[in-house]
Amino acid sequence: MKLNPKFVWLSILILGSLAMVGPFWVMISTSLMSTEQVFQFPPDFWPHPVHWENYLKVFQQVPMARYFFNSVVVSICTTVGQVLFSAMAAYGFSRLEFPKKNLIFMVFLITMMIPPQVNIVPLFFVMKTFHWVDTYPGLIVPGLFAAFGVFLLRQWFNGLPKELEEAARMDGCNPFQIFIYVALPLAKPALVALGIFVFISSWNSFLWPLIITQSDTLRTLPVGIAALKSSYRDITDWSMLMAASTISIVPIVLVFLMGQRQFIQGILQGSVKE
Repeated sequence: MKLNPKFVWLSILILGSLAMVGPFWVMISTSLMSTEQVFQFPPDFWPHPVHWENYLKVFQQVPMARYFFNSVVVSICTTVGQVLFSAMAAYGFSRLEFPKKNLIFMVFLITMMIPPQVNIVPLFFVMKTFHWVDTYPGLIVPGLFAAFGVFLLRQWFNGLPKELEEAARMDGCNPFQIFIYVALPLAKPALVALGIFVFISSWNSFLWPLIITQSDTLRTLPVGIAALKSSYRDITDWSMLMAASTISIVPIVLVFLMGQRQFIQGILQGSVKE
């Protein structure tokens, strides 16, 4: 009996989808269970009855709203700043001429090969020198600059027709005006794609916020959730922990759903070889 190739690929895709969705389903269902339901055997795939009060307990027992606010502030500021700085640097590498341009860009790319953990200690001492330990600038400023964004946007700007810039130059635009009024609007899909990448990375960042923050009022969601787990000496309240985790993924899902079309378009266009 010969199997239909389409059926085989469809089965593989369905199994892969279930493997991806399964952990999220377990997280959401556990967040709606009581402690007894979490450890019962055989396990339930959906709680009976549903305990919505677990979400209320999260906000009552820990400063969840403060963690959420800190993550929103840090992620939005980091995303806007990194997209802006990456766009300016990428346009310069793509369209402007200056000495050793290719060499400098190569150095930029080399920094992508350095593990971020290597920079933690020197970066912490830099923040300490500026008195930015346990402050919003200490959380935000290190995330404003990254070589990946420059690389992605440079590929996009390289694909823009030079005739557009020549026409704008004939109309009296200087390089900065061409960047603002011509290049940036045309690069919207790439900017959205980069923005989604940066937002998700900043939102899920754990190591740097853990090191740079010392007070509970500046903790972000990943650090706050980790502290929530370690705050119970005898037993971890897995229902409340999963409720906090479910709350933490909602903004990521919303951001991706709102920008998924531009995200896919930006990635595909940016991957085209020069």
